[in-house]
Amino acid sequence: MKNWLTLSQEVKEALDTGKPVVALESTIITHGMPYPENINTALSVERIIRNQGAVPATIAIMHGEIRVGLTEEELNELAGAKEVEKVSRRDLPVVLANRAYGSTTVAATMICAEMAGIDVFVTGGIGGVHRMGETSMDISADLEELALTNVAVVCAGAKSILDIRLTMEYLETKGVPVLGYQTSRFPAFYYQDSGFDVSATVSTPEEAAKILKQKKEMGLSGGTVIGNPVPTDAALDKSWVEERITEALAEAEKDGIKGKDTTPYLLDKLKDVSEGRTLTANIALVEHNARNGAKIAAALSAIS
Repeated sequence: MKNWLTLSQEVKEALDTGKPVVALESTIITHGMPYPENINTALSVERIIRNQGAVPATIAIMHGEIRVGLTEEELNELAGAKEVEKVSRRDLPVVLANRAYGSTTVAATMICAEMAGIDVFVTGGIGGVHRMGETSMDISADLEELALTNVAVVCAGAKSILDIRLTMEYLETKGVPVLGYQTSRFPAFYYQDSGFDVSATVSTPEEAAKILKQKKEMGLSGGTVIGNPVPTDAALDKSWVEERITEALAEAEKDGIKGKDTTPYLLDKLKDVSEGRTLTANIALVEHNARNGAKIAAALSAIS
């Protein structure tokens, strides 16, 4: 797979010299936000990471290659592209063989980040077990990737549209550490407290880095989830969010929405009914994750 990786000069030099690098997914650009908020957020996140002394590495499939680190021109090209495949593990060979555009999900970004030698990845929220997942078996490939691939994922928890209890149970079964960054409760994307405890709390980037280094030195396979709650001033009311999700799920079932189309459908519905408040929260939490993720990457680089 490394034969298919193309690292930007900036990312390559950073990895060669031991400078901290932070991986970024591209599905948030193509499927997570509308234009122009998507490109504005992508550029803002990269700027935040650089301001913390780290190098951003947005990952996407372009022209038959896995690009690790995109130029501003390439980010604009991706943000404005009309047909972009949402790529998880199963889709990588298909999209590469067809030389199509592909935006990487959490799972695919983890795979590519590990191949490139990047230890820390920042995203909005991870996928998980969907509501009614005990009967539909609709479980995001993100969870299985977290059981396999040794990359730390800094996120605002799991997306609110998911079944957080079953998602946490799945992660526990797979032996994935779930750390809370300055919190003892697992966040739930739009709101700060899902109602479930994390496996450990870290108060500083250095504490998180020490755990990540220890895990890697022990040779324990699989990733680490670092839950970083949405900032208080951007968080939404939990009961209001839950009511809107219930309504959106009913509409999704009526419209026959299933599988990987479910998440973007629900996020779009929530954006509409919230008059943009969910989009504002989404942008705020991604930027917050980028800031703290870059700090953790820098702390890990300092002790590695």
